[in-house]
Amino acid sequence: MKKIFNQKPKAIVWHHFTRHGDAIFLSLKREIRIAVLSVATLTFACPDSAAAMMAMSHEQGHNDGQSSSSASGCGTDSPDDALDSLLLIPVEVIATRAPLPADKAVRLVQVINRQDIEASSAQSVNDLLKLSAGVDVRQRGGFGIQTDIGVNGGTEDQLTVLLNGINISNPHTGHLTVDLPVNVDDIERIEIIEGGASRIYGSQAFAGAINIVTRNEHGNSLGAHLQGGSYGTFGANAFGALKTAHFNNRISGGYTRSDGGTTNDDFNKGNAYWNGRYESQHFDANLQAGLSTMNYGANTFYGTGSDTQYEEDRRYLIALQAEYKGRIHVPVQLYWNRSLDHYVWRRANPQAYQNFHQTNVYGANANAYTTWALGKTAIGLELRRENILSTRLGKEIPAQDQHRYKVPGHDTYYQYKDGRTNLSLYAEHDILFDHVTLSVGMLANHNTSVEGSMRLYPGIDLSWRPTEALKLFASFNQSLRTPTYTDLYYNGPGLQGNLRLKPEKSTDWHLGASFTGSFYRLQTKGFYRHGTDMIDWVKHPDSTYYQTANSDINTLGAEALATFDFTQQWGIHSLLQRLTLSYCYNYKWRAGSPQLSTITSQLSTLNYVSRMTFLRHKLVASLNHSILPHLTAQWDFTLKNRSGAFDNAQTGQSQPFGATATLDLKIQWTLPHSTLYVQANNLTNHHYYDHPNVLQPGLWIMGGVKFHLTH
Repeated sequence: MKKIFNQKPKAIVWHHFTRHGDAIFLSLKREIRIAVLSVATLTFACPDSAAAMMAMSHEQGHNDGQSSSSASGCGTDSPDDALDSLLLIPVEVIATRAPLPADKAVRLVQVINRQDIEASSAQSVNDLLKLSAGVDVRQRGGFGIQTDIGVNGGTEDQLTVLLNGINISNPHTGHLTVDLPVNVDDIERIEIIEGGASRIYGSQAFAGAINIVTRNEHGNSLGAHLQGGSYGTFGANAFGALKTAHFNNRISGGYTRSDGGTTNDDFNKGNAYWNGRYESQHFDANLQAGLSTMNYGANTFYGTGSDTQYEEDRRYLIALQAEYKGRIHVPVQLYWNRSLDHYVWRRANPQAYQNFHQTNVYGANANAYTTWALGKTAIGLELRRENILSTRLGKEIPAQDQHRYKVPGHDTYYQYKDGRTNLSLYAEHDILFDHVTLSVGMLANHNTSVEGSMRLYPGIDLSWRPTEALKLFASFNQSLRTPTYTDLYYNGPGLQGNLRLKPEKSTDWHLGASFTGSFYRLQTKGFYRHGTDMIDWVKHPDSTYYQTANSDINTLGAEALATFDFTQQWGIHSLLQRLTLSYCYNYKWRAGSPQLSTITSQLSTLNYVSRMTFLRHKLVASLNHSILPHLTAQWDFTLKNRSGAFDNAQTGQSQPFGATATLDLKIQWTLPHSTLYVQANNLTNHHYYDHPNVLQPGLWIMGGVKFHLTH
């Protein structure tokens, strides 16, 4: 075996200097292959290091026709390989159709990385998203059983959620969008892009998009996680990973049950997930399949007339992604996901009132991008079919045909159905200079449920980098959203859909800046959204129910983020490890109003009441510090003020949501192959409301152990 100190490293000498970011690669005369993050290629990135956060790069050197071993942050290279290879870890971003390196990014993308996930007391993806000030997380129960997620004042229906770049948003209702086949231990990072993103992710990315990237074990490994705690809560999950020369497989599964922290709030849920990857020099492929199942008491989730509501949800997902990596990169996607929902008004008497829904979504996405003398150009096409079968939503199925549509597992039949096809065409060009990046793009969209021909939605993003530490951003984007099937058709206790609804349309402006220091990073932005034909649930004084309606609503907001990594300043053994502070402010008003006032007050003057509510203020503070060697603590504090009020069913009085504060603590002891932890959510035992008349649990204590063995 050759020893590293017996090898003489080759000297590299530069005789001419340039400030161009790619100059070092050109001078080395090596082929540089960078893993990128885009809608169709997210799963091919190699995120093994928290420092990489967004992506990991691979580099292969070629010398006199002989290729050296590739260096990768995903594995361990020998000392000999390390001499002849360069480890490159540039951060890549997902805010354009053609992937760009972070130093030339045109939008701010927030990332919750693996380090944040391990330190937090989060039990679900929804809990993790609470760490972002710009994300509104409205939970109906513990462990993310059912959660509505909005971004920058938007609703749960105005958000696109992706799993490894696959759009899993639910056309039935945004309430079910984050029913995921993965658990927290499966997630490598979560990427959040705020603001209109239709020209990147399609028509439904109205107020933003969230991409969940799963872990990619780079070796043979096994792991398990056991936990238990308050209210009879118990959970277990495990994973196994197997890697060969070009193939990487990871399979995981889990189960959690609880009696619940409030009335009729019990649940049990399970998930199974498999991800298989193939990687070669010119071609990558990825196949993922998942299943999630949840059964839970729904308390007063959908109305105060019953506190014994009940719901069962199932989701199935299969997706294939592939990419040819030639002069022109061609990533493609094929996917199918099915959601089954069974809702009961009174748990003890399901036959009195119950709904069954089944949605099937089929999609195909093809993209192509290349780099040439004038920058980067990308074009793409997506075809997405959304079908629904239901006992309540859709157009009535002729009685003689209903026998063809049996509800799986039940002796009943769907009586309604509907379907729509969405065609999206994308075009984008990115111009890159030393200090400036300009991205200009367009979405052309047609949906068969919307009258008219193809409609255009343009966007322009600009970033200026006056220094290496400072970046300034500006963007203009237009987006649209077609109504969900619930918006259109629902007819139940206190709610009535509206078939005359128009699609929502918005124009977004964003201004932002980021500054990176030796051990800290600062970000700030302001945004304005002009919304046309926005969908809201409203009730007139002479009515006994809420009905969906269109109106023009504007949103104005600001957000700030500061992160400090004290280990970069004082070393890995410093008492203080990391500190994150973030704040977001939102303000809404109806277009044409003579003054900026809240939606709630304006609706009273317009002679009807709205169910719309939003976070006016949200402050998040997270502190990680050491206690003893291998023993650390994480504190997560959240303060939020929600607009609006509701009629409290217990008091009979109007109750504002107002301000609430929660404090979570997690203490963990980390060993080479295991981690022990204890955590407490809502340490102050504060009871509050995110939804009308749905009381949130108080103090919730959990403890657990994790094992991770790698070969």
